[in-house]
Amino acid sequence: MSAACRSAGLDGEGAELIRLGENALFRLASEPVIVRVARSSDYLPSVRKEVAVARWLHREGFPAGRVVENLEQPVVVDGHPVTFWHLIRGDDRKPTYGELGALLRELHGLTPPAGLDLPPYDAFGRSALRIERAPGIPEDDRRFLRALHAELRDAVTELRFGSPRGPVHGDAHVQNLMVDDKGQAVFIDFEGFSFDHPEWDLKVTTVEHQSLGWQTPEQFADFVSAYGRDLREWSGYPTLRRIQEFTMTTWLMQNASTGGRPAEEYARRIASLRDENAPRDWRPL
Repeated sequence: MSAACRSAGLDGEGAELIRLGENALFRLASEPVIVRVARSSDYLPSVRKEVAVARWLHREGFPAGRVVENLEQPVVVDGHPVTFWHLIRGDDRKPTYGELGALLRELHGLTPPAGLDLPPYDAFGRSALRIERAPGIPEDDRRFLRALHAELRDAVTELRFGSPRGPVHGDAHVQNLMVDDKGQAVFIDFEGFSFDHPEWDLKVTTVEHQSLGWQTPEQFADFVSAYGRDLREWSGYPTLRRIQEFTMTTWLMQNASTGGRPAEEYARRIASLRDENAPRDWRPL
């Protein structure tokens, strides 16, 4: 982070680490900028895409996180792609599921410019890489997850979508919304952005409600009403549900070796994946 700031002419002294997950996020003390450090050079293509998407959405006037202007981004330091974003200042209000549904509806209606090369949605992301690289995972878990990955990849080829392709956020949940100082909900995190069927964006909230019970019936009803569609009515939803549960587990396994809550939650998720009919008593982290 410090080296990237120096190369960009920014002061990284006193920066605060505010999140360590898929990326490390630092808030600069010197000015309202967030520095985002990706895990490795494997992430470079998606980071480049994220910067291009953010710039396009800003030109469209769509409420989205903005990269710092007049900087060549990303900067690569010791194999880590680094990007710089304007801090989104806001109050303590949390975004609502109705706002999520409304923004997704607006996003799915946009037309990307010809120069923006968006890939098809990658339903499994970095799951294969995580299965192989996650430290401290029992080999039996790896074998199970490899087999489930192969099964689900075959299942995707059988899906029949009824909607046209368009821009897809790729990780659309309320944790990827922030409320700015004008009270506007703003989308962030465009690494998974793609050009594909909008059903992929509806699966996260639908699974969190239907399988995991993470939203109240009223919250989910607001989401469905704002977007105008209930994904559970589509015949392909069970496949998307299984994919979402699989990717949620492989995402968490990266940090299972740290012990504590991540290890406990990973154990809970992998056990229930082995039994499709078991209750999903999963907890958000």
